[in-house]
Amino acid sequence: MASQSPAIPKSGGAKGIASWPARARDYFDGLKNEMKHVTWPSRMQVRGTTAVVLAAVFLFAAYFAAVDLVLGRVINQIFQTLARR
Repeated sequence: MASQSPAIPKSGGAKGIASWPARARDYFDGLKNEMKHVTWPSRMQVRGTTAVVLAAVFLFAAYFAAVDLVLGRVINQIFQTLARR
């Protein structure tokens, strides 16, 4: 059973470049209709999730900076030890 996209007419209708204004209008009408069904977060929810994201970004940055510092020193120590031989 083959299914066809709703944006493509099954038979007849204008095709090609002449039909793009009608297809664009249909697309934006559908988009406007769908946006009415969206549940938007409140200002407090946005502020809270933004704070969590920023805190997580800074924590991960600090973690990776510490790991980079430790691994860099370990690798430098290994290179210095091997260079002496």
